[in-house]
Amino acid sequence: MSRAQLTRTGILRMALGGGGADPLLPAEGGGGRRAPFLLRALRIAVVVCLYWFTSIAMVFLNKYLLDSPSLRLDAPLFVTFFQCALTAALCLGLSLGAACGPPCAGLPTLRLDPKVSRSVLPLSAVFIGMVTSNNLCLKHVGVAFYNVGRSLTTVFNVLLSYLLLKQTTSLYALLACGVIIGGFWLGVDQEGAEGTLSWTGIFFGILASLCVSLNAIYTKKVLPVVDGSIWRLTFYNNVNACVLFFPLMVLLGEFRTLYHFDKLGSPSFWGMMTLGGVFGFAIGYVTGLQIKFTSPLTHNVSGTAKACAQTVLAVIYFEETKSFLWWTSNLMVLGGSFAYTWVKGLEMRKAQEDPNVKSGERNETGV
Repeated sequence: MSRAQLTRTGILRMALGGGGADPLLPAEGGGGRRAPFLLRALRIAVVVCLYWFTSIAMVFLNKYLLDSPSLRLDAPLFVTFFQCALTAALCLGLSLGAACGPPCAGLPTLRLDPKVSRSVLPLSAVFIGMVTSNNLCLKHVGVAFYNVGRSLTTVFNVLLSYLLLKQTTSLYALLACGVIIGGFWLGVDQEGAEGTLSWTGIFFGILASLCVSLNAIYTKKVLPVVDGSIWRLTFYNNVNACVLFFPLMVLLGEFRTLYHFDKLGSPSFWGMMTLGGVFGFAIGYVTGLQIKFTSPLTHNVSGTAKACAQTVLAVIYFEETKSFLWWTSNLMVLGGSFAYTWVKGLEMRKAQEDPNVKSGERNETGV
């Protein structure tokens, strides 16, 4: 989830789970004939590969922008600010292109309403915490450990669902959360044993996990303000984030850092920055494609498998050597996440088939 990964990924999940159809995504169902099995299988494979490529490439690209020895840019808030600004600009550009017909036809017209912007502001504050802590975690930990470092999102989902929504969780789901926590602590222990542990990275990883969970809850509350439109919400969220980032960048002296940055006039630097912003925007779209062509459950399974592939690729690319217990911690986190997704999927299916289940339990996403 993934910036998660992200980020925008969590917002799209919530919107696709309970909002109107996304005009940029293919319609579900319909009265037409179903495509042949081979064609549908090929289409699903292409969409899943596209999701994997976009998500993994975004993580590696952000790692380069945030912590590359050759770049030496110590301005993580500026990197995040630029990505938010580019996302808002792309949303506005797609909206202006709606008059040109497919594939932009049907997109809502975007205009900045101060009243709506104020209503979205609480979510924007959480959104800033989410994307910033994700990037700061990635800055201070290796790509290989990144998945473990911010693996407590599921645990915070369960905790906040109980504290804020009064939703209980089954024993099997709690056991899966226990496996995730065990894998997290084992991973922290093994990073310490290898001398690569960053407590700053761990702190921001935990904070990122909390903010991802809060983002999902606040998104549910704020979506009615923008008439359930994910594109309006993304636009307002990123515009608000750009405004809020300015005082933070001044406070942390990032404008001074940029003034002394020797590659500020380099076209290759701005090309990488733009590419990172485009990938950050695209991850939400390809996440929506994967959910549309498969299912939310399959999407989460795919995300877990993608995290495993990302970890292996990072170890190979950075030529790292990891211990057996380090790999065990990753497998515990991935296995616990998969088990939780599977358990919640079975519970949701059972709830939909049982008319006696309370509506609050039936509407629980478990994502």
